[in-house]
Amino acid sequence: MTPLLFTLTFALAAPFWALMILLPRWSWTARIVGSPLIVLPILVVYGLLVLPELAEVLPAVASPTLDGVRELLGSPSGAAAGWAHMVGFDLFVGRWSWLDSRERRIPASVMAPILLLTIMLGPLGLAVYLGVRPWWRRDLG
Repeated sequence: MTPLLFTLTFALAAPFWALMILLPRWSWTARIVGSPLIVLPILVVYGLLVLPELAEVLPAVASPTLDGVRELLGSPSGAAAGWAHMVGFDLFVGRWSWLDSRERRIPASVMAPILLLTIMLGPLGLAVYLGVRPWWRRDLG
């Protein structure tokens, strides 16, 4: 089941990324991506992976050590849960960046590479967006 959940994780996120990158001006994109619930399917996958392993996960995250986290993520279920964690949070950050960029009227051509970077290397995508963001003022009207 773990390999299936691992594969399913990004498949559940991909349609939302596609909407933000490929169809940023489509009215349905704003309606769909406007809901924070787009991450819910990924959170369910994360729960399915983490809850059965809670006895091992809790000690590793309550008092983290490099060796403990390495051991936790070194198992198939740990790696799949880590992946779901990253994909879920990257999607939430990408969603926020996309919504904020619309308020600031940041061009889709600027946002597309930032969103791609967020998919691949989440924190770097966020850093680039935070660096670009001040160049556009928020649309208050």
